Amino acid sequence: MKILAVDIGTGTQDIFLYDSNLDPENGFKLVLPSPTLMANRRLRRRLRDSRRDPILICGRQMGGGPSSWAVEELVRAGIPVYMTPSAATTLNDELDKVRALGVKIVSEEEGGELQFARYEFKDFDFPLIAKTFADYGVSLKDLAAAAVAVFDHGNAPPGVSDRQFRFDYLDERIRAKNSLAAFAYLAGDIPKSMTRLQAVADSARNLDCPLVVMDTAPAAVLGAGFDPVAAERENKIVCNVGNFHTLAFRLNGKGIAGVFEHHTGEIDLPKLEGLLGKLADGSLKHEDVFDDMGHGALMYADEIFEFGNDDFDVVVTGPRRSLFNRQSESANRKSLRPYFAAPFGDMMIAGCFGLLAAAAEILPGLEETVSGSLRGGRGRRVAPWDENP
Repeated sequence: MKILAVDIGTGTQDIFLYDSNLDPENGFKLVLPSPTLMANRRLRRRLRDSRRDPILICGRQMGGGPSSWAVEELVRAGIPVYMTPSAATTLNDELDKVRALGVKIVSEEEGGELQFARYEFKDFDFPLIAKTFADYGVSLKDLAAAAVAVFDHGNAPPGVSDRQFRFDYLDERIRAKNSLAAFAYLAGDIPKSMTRLQAVADSARNLDCPLVVMDTAPAAVLGAGFDPVAAERENKIVCNVGNFHTLAFRLNGKGIAGVFEHHTGEIDLPKLEGLLGKLADGSLKHEDVFDDMGHGALMYADEIFEFGNDDFDVVVTGPRRSLFNRQSESANRKSLRPYFAAPFGDMMIAGCFGLLAAAAEILPGLEETVSGSLRGGRGRRVAPWDENP
């Protein structure tokens, strides 16, 4: 059984090919530039051309940040930028705000008639991933499933804060199913408001296997839990320090006891540790994060989680986890002791392992095999060179 897991962030897209015949440590993996970073680099090459010929961006909604910044830079440089509505939502779900940036919105039909240089936006490029594996002699034609994670703010109604809308969504999912896997869906079950997840599913219509999509941060936290040290502790706080967003879950035997989400660029180590302390003692309030330009906080348990009872205080994962290595501004302040999770020896693939666990939970037929692999079970194991090509 093979399952493709793709965790798409701002800096990288982390790809893992699960094979039930192999121990997870022997699975094939790729850590590549993220789609939004790739789009940024392709678009910014236009700036080297002294001509200012117009371009058309079509495709689907994808991760913003670098891709959006490149579009804005082209417009400022005097290059006419045309975008189809679905691609334009990458910059903002409210297209009038995209037009206000100087971008011209055209219909799909109008775009098809324009003889401009074309660029396609999309997060999940399965043909490109399949070709990359094929170049190394690995086929993706026999997949049992594919699982993809992206961060989705959701399409907030006009006048509603994107940050508040996302946190209301997190609250609804946790109350419906108190599990990290609550943030994973089969392609046909994605809420209409989760437009980026929908775009991933739309880009994968030609897949001949089931597709599971999931939010990136819960996937990373779920995956970090397969680190053998982290797995030993039932009650724990797991903090994912991403390039754009930092999210921490407080977990207990019943599921999720609390969560907060902030923008990584808005926090330093003392602030982050202060939030983690409030998450632990149950005093964290939504406004503690939201009023500081973060997304918010939710608490579901009154019990106090006490630091100092083990060799570490918080499990840490994510590409910006080095934040915990920085010296405190106050030499007298006691810092939290981090444990840097590395499930199956690789922190960068933590989200992929979370995707696999969530896919196994919601897809009948995968659970016994996948869960056995992730939890250290042993089925038939072969060396990579003994596989059938």
